[in-house]
Amino acid sequence: MKTKLITPEGYKKLYDEHEHLWKVKRPEITKIVSWAASLGDRSENADYQYNKRLLRQIDRRVRFLRKLLPELQVVQHSPTQDGKVFFGAWVEIENEAGQVKNFRIVGPEEIYGEDKDFISIDSPMARALIKKSVDDVCIVKTPSGTKEWFINSIRYKDAFE
Repeated sequence: MKTKLITPEGYKKLYDEHEHLWKVKRPEITKIVSWAASLGDRSENADYQYNKRLLRQIDRRVRFLRKLLPELQVVQHSPTQDGKVFFGAWVEIENEAGQVKNFRIVGPEEIYGEDKDFISIDSPMARALIKKSVDDVCIVKTPSGTKEWFINSIRYKDAFE
């Protein structure tokens, strides 16, 4: 089951997407569908069929967002979290081979899209990192075996601003 946590930035992004789809994109597509329908035979009208399909996709996404947004719990940063890994933290880790990874722990709804340096709070890596401090060793169980990672840094600055 997915955790229903989200950062303030993630919530704003989803809310803005809903507003754009509902108030801008949907009215545009509705006008096009109405215009295309007025031309006559809808079965052979590519404008009508394409835009009708697009309208269904928009409506599906709007329904999803309307159901999701009230369920999400927005997590604000607390100064007591500094020094340990919690939700919303930027974490830099390194393994024994010197491979370095830098990512932010966020809610499962935030990992999609252009932000490739986010991992879900539900992932094995995030679960293993929670409550750890800098220089701690984190043991992560993966399908290919157990991996050890060292925590180099934890940042909350810029994470909640």
